[in-house]
Amino acid sequence: MSEHKVHVNFSGRIVFVGFGSIGQGVLPLILRHVGTSADRVTIVSADKRGAEVAVHYGVKFIINPIVPGNLESSLSPLIGKGDFLINVSVDVSSIALVKFCQARGALYLDTCIEPWAGTYVDMSLPASLRTNYALREQAFALRKGWESGPTAVLTHGANPGIVSHFVKQAMLNIAADTGVIAGDPKTRKDWSKLAHTLGIKVIHIAERDTQVSPVRKRFGEFVNTWSCDGFFSEGSQPCELGWGTHEKHFPKDGKHHDFGGDSAIYLTQPGAATRARTWAPKAGHFHGFAITHGESISIADYLTVKDGEKVIYRPTVHYAYHPCDDAVLSVHEFVGRNFVMQSQQRILMNEIASGGIDELGVLLAGHSRNAYWYGSQLSVDEARKLCPYNNATSLQVTVAVLSGVIWAVENPDRGIVEPDEMDFCRNLEICKPYLGPVVGEYTDWNPLTGRESLFPEDIDRDDPWQFKNVRV
Repeated sequence: MSEHKVHVNFSGRIVFVGFGSIGQGVLPLILRHVGTSADRVTIVSADKRGAEVAVHYGVKFIINPIVPGNLESSLSPLIGKGDFLINVSVDVSSIALVKFCQARGALYLDTCIEPWAGTYVDMSLPASLRTNYALREQAFALRKGWESGPTAVLTHGANPGIVSHFVKQAMLNIAADTGVIAGDPKTRKDWSKLAHTLGIKVIHIAERDTQVSPVRKRFGEFVNTWSCDGFFSEGSQPCELGWGTHEKHFPKDGKHHDFGGDSAIYLTQPGAATRARTWAPKAGHFHGFAITHGESISIADYLTVKDGEKVIYRPTVHYAYHPCDDAVLSVHEFVGRNFVMQSQQRILMNEIASGGIDELGVLLAGHSRNAYWYGSQLSVDEARKLCPYNNATSLQVTVAVLSGVIWAVENPDRGIVEPDEMDFCRNLEICKPYLGPVVGEYTDWNPLTGRESLFPEDIDRDDPWQFKNVRV
């Protein structure tokens, strides 16, 4: 372990809630780069998955599914003032855990604002209340009274998470390449002004995963390179996107929320049934699922420019995700089953063949250079060399968890924060050694490229970057 830099020392206890593929990949990074010891780490898991990893590292492993009725009794003996709770679970309420940690003076981090089990598919709730927008508003409601309380980092994985830091670096790169004086932006006002000045209309989180296993997906099986339950859950939520001020065509199935800051809209169909056109350097142009993610809302909100209460600028922001090929087949199958999850799930890890990559980045478009992609092109081969219990997809998430934990320890009294409010330089400094090639590339591609080659289409030729043109 001595060859790895310890970024910060931490004397408190560390508790993982959940220990699926992401938790298993985070643990070795924490033990490498945070000054702690295995005897101060405890894992609380709903099942025995990952128990062998815990044994390998000598950390305590407890099987105890956290539910509303046992949260306090289960976690109170493990978490107190100055400790850290890392929430990498599915179906455990992030808001309940944040409240618990704030009351006890403990630090907190998650990769997604999770509700209790069943919320995403609870048809007794209006679609608006099954969105990440609603979960974010509920989490932010906790800020009152905790402005300088123990730091709780919301949604800091790869995306949401590190992609918000990619956006800031990408804007600085575009400014340098186009002669725009960026200065040294620090605040929300600084960054939103820069985005407005650059003329960024659209931000896609554009991801193409080409990892593949020789053991192909079987009928009745969900296969993925990260959490199957997590992908199923978010794919079942309504499609969400930050809604930009340049948009002229409101979707026929689009809806505004009747609460909150109105930075995003949702569609009355799931993200797993919605596709969008996008581009990445190695993949070229492709169709991705417009899966709801917290960054679609937080980035759009953070980059909003207002004159009083009037919004004068905001980019359209959304995810466009082409997962590994077997995950695409898995999504088609569960959507075809009317969103009933397959009975068997398999996470691809050791069996992934050599050569695949996860190309994850942000595409900033509509400015004077058309479009610019910035992000990570991590291969599974490099991921395996860099850290055990990871593939290319998981390592992009787990190293962002690491950087978020380090930032929280270094900034322990910031209250409830999300990635856009954190120091992007510090987080990228920690993450980059684990991201493979981190590149930026301009492209002439736009959503009208090659269109109408077979059939006439209803498109807006005046502005290629209208969501009407992006949506498949």
